[in-house]
Amino acid sequence: MKARDRAWEGFTRRVLAGEILPGQFVTQRELAEITGYPLGAIRELVPRLEAEGLIVTAPQRGLQVAQADLKLVRNAFQFREFLEVPAVRHYARVADPGELAGLRAEHEAVIERRTEEDDNWLMQDAELVDLRLHEAIIGSLDNEIVSNAYRVNWIKIKLIRLAETRLYVPMIPQVMGEHLKVIHALERRDADAAAEAVRSHIDVARRRAVDI
Repeated sequence: MKARDRAWEGFTRRVLAGEILPGQFVTQRELAEITGYPLGAIRELVPRLEAEGLIVTAPQRGLQVAQADLKLVRNAFQFREFLEVPAVRHYARVADPGELAGLRAEHEAVIERRTEEDDNWLMQDAELVDLRLHEAIIGSLDNEIVSNAYRVNWIKIKLIRLAETRLYVPMIPQVMGEHLKVIHALERRDADAAAEAVRSHIDVARRRAVDI
């Protein structure tokens, strides 16, 4: 893997960890310090981040991470729906029953943990379980172009979530419940129900993000 590709991985990890925030101004040198990669790799990385819409160059101010504004919300969630609804129809036909059972068990376990106190890892684990379902849906297409585009868009969704003022933990039962509707439809091989459940889930998330 080339240095600029490793730097991209480092950048996305920092975004997912909440260490790089929407609208934040950074210099190339600061990005090198944040990601832990050399300045040369960062210089090569910047054009890719700009092309993907993850940063913009602000004259006299350096680089600005994408802002979680209404335009980003509309574009990111619309693109997400374009990808996920057809993908989940395909997944309903090809999903391995064991994989679906595992996804269902993970979601049910997260909901069960919601009642426990002092579970400092709950939010992080819930987000990982959340991502695993969506990646399984997109991954079923076995299309590298779609998967890469989805991952970039997921980072934008993460930036939108970082801008939300409300806590994520209280929403866990609702989000996991929406996911379980998708999983139950998939287990029944009901492509129409799975597509509608995904569309509804994305619409709820989009409407919540509009309030950021």
